[in-house]
Amino acid sequence: MPSRSKKKDTPTFLGFREPEWIQFLHIPSWLLLILVLIFLFRIPSFFEPFYYGDEMIYLNLGYAIKHGMTLYRDIHDNKPPLLYFMAALSGNVFWFRALLTAWMIGTTVAFYKLAKQLFSKNMAVVQASVAAFALLTTLPLLEGQIANAEIFMIGPVILSFYFLLSRKHTPFWLISSGILFSIGTLFKMPSMFDIGAIIFFWLITAAKSKKDIANIIKHTVILTAGFLVPILLTFLWYAMQGALSDYFVAAFAQNVGYLSSWRPDDVAKPFLTRNAPLLLRSAIVLGGSVVLWFYKKKLSKPFIFASLWLLFALFAATLSERPYPHYLLQAAPAISLLIGMLIALPTIEQSLTVIPLTLVVAAVIAFRFWYYPTFSYYQNFVQFVTQQKDKWEYFDYFSQHTKRNYKIAEYLLSTSMPEDSVFVWGDSPTIYALSKRLPTVKYVADYHIKDFTNENDFMNTLSSDPPTFVVILPNASSFGYLHNFVQTNYIYLDQIEGAKVYKLLSPELSSKLN
Repeated sequence: MPSRSKKKDTPTFLGFREPEWIQFLHIPSWLLLILVLIFLFRIPSFFEPFYYGDEMIYLNLGYAIKHGMTLYRDIHDNKPPLLYFMAALSGNVFWFRALLTAWMIGTTVAFYKLAKQLFSKNMAVVQASVAAFALLTTLPLLEGQIANAEIFMIGPVILSFYFLLSRKHTPFWLISSGILFSIGTLFKMPSMFDIGAIIFFWLITAAKSKKDIANIIKHTVILTAGFLVPILLTFLWYAMQGALSDYFVAAFAQNVGYLSSWRPDDVAKPFLTRNAPLLLRSAIVLGGSVVLWFYKKKLSKPFIFASLWLLFALFAATLSERPYPHYLLQAAPAISLLIGMLIALPTIEQSLTVIPLTLVVAAVIAFRFWYYPTFSYYQNFVQFVTQQKDKWEYFDYFSQHTKRNYKIAEYLLSTSMPEDSVFVWGDSPTIYALSKRLPTVKYVADYHIKDFTNENDFMNTLSSDPPTFVVILPNASSFGYLHNFVQTNYIYLDQIEGAKVYKLLSPELSSKLN
């Protein structure tokens, strides 16, 4: 029976015990202040122009969804589907960023609950961890203001870890946690590697007998079942749409080739030579886990958990060996917990946190991760709202091509009908998103065409259903067949900021081509 004091501390309303989900939302005043600051620091992101390439692709696919097109079969990108449905719900940059802001406020509350579960007796560590998390995921330094998959996927993972660490390992909570991991993975595949952190945590901290090991295996199986259910349901859905093969190849198989894709010259090298960096990173994860197991009696469970999470998240963030800063957002929760321990933990582990945090620094240096300026970002916004900069000067901060893309989109909106299709060769996704026009081919980015098809197949597809308008940007790479196709079948209309706009000579031509 609970003690009288525990009953007294239980939140009540009109004499009734509050539901658990209401209790979950109870937050202290200092956290409320952090949430308000997160909102305020994200306000400038609402007013950014259409410019960020990946975000434009998401919005284009979201627009296609709303117009009845089937992802992967009718329009292509190489991520799982949830991000595109978020984009479809948003419709433009403003609402995409507003949705992200609401999502991250909820994610920060979940992170606070997780940190409090880990450090229930040291609120200073919780506060420092949450503050670090808010900074890492909000500021432009790691592209925290951009609606990328990495920023969305950490929320379900954090909530899953919270349930696994705060609830009994009943089938309900294990399956629920597995589903949350799956939701993260349906934003982007690297999220699935975080599952390894909890499995290794169980093995290190709870495997004291054969019975314990059997329980861990049982829990892992149930957790995995929960993880697989949503993914298998997406397979079923796309099979019903006649797009299973397209979905599997685009969202899963093509991402295998994405690993180490910035080392294309290594393809011809022997397996061990080609995969040495990946094997080295795997050895670091395994070696770090062994060290934690060896010293498990001298280390606290929160330190072991945060270190394991960091190891697996860094492994996932460096899979492709690409230096995009938003990849590091997957490791931001674990980094934040360790920063909180470094700042406010009055034990020897305060010093030990330097070891895993040094690994973060080493990864940043080794892979030359980029970063984005923060002060100038907010300075640019202040100059805009105080009318020290006009709209185009403000837009130029983000991309030198922003003005050109807006002018081309305005031209297309004024000269075309909503049902007209457009094909842009060059830096294309932004123009599609601004003009609310889609190509007759399934690709909205020129690198998709280069990576996932060949010139002959692409031209056959284009000529079988020619777009009404073709835009060739001045920075577009050479594409001889396209040039000949346009010169033969299109009339030149105008030149905008160096971009040439063409229109199909006759609508009836589509039935005669090819």
